[in-house]
Amino acid sequence: MKTTFDKKFDAVKYMREQREKLSEKLSKMTKEEIVEYFKRKKFESSVRPNS
Repeated sequence: MKTTFDKKFDAVKYMREQREKLSEKLSKMTKEEIVEYFKRKKFESSVRPNS
């Protein structure tokens, strides 16, 4: 018996797209710019861990 699902959101596809966009953006930056980018990004994120 095989069950099929109609996916409304494909998490793997989404993560691959995001990784590709980030790689493209970071490839044009220097090492210092990358460090600064992630420092700023850390405070902009709206997702917080719930532990």
